[in-house]
Amino acid sequence: MDTLMWEAKAAEGRGAELLRWVLDEGVHAVADPEVRTEVFIAGERVVVIAVGPNPPRRLPDPPGELVERPPHAWPFTRVNFAP
Repeated sequence: MDTLMWEAKAAEGRGAELLRWVLDEGVHAVADPEVRTEVFIAGERVVVIAVGPNPPRRLPDPPGELVERPPHAWPFTRVNFAP
């Protein structure tokens, strides 16, 4: 597996705080300089994509009051496709 997708849904009205936590603390779990990390938002959801030779299996869980439910994490393997 060379890619991790991690997604958390913020508790109502806590989206900005969840994003701040992810940027300040969550992505620091990806301490490997060979792993590229990108953060996305969609409404109250925050998604982190970590790509590299050894991404983490998941990120740490944010404080419970910031999320509506526990985060989900999925490992993926990149498939190169050339038409």
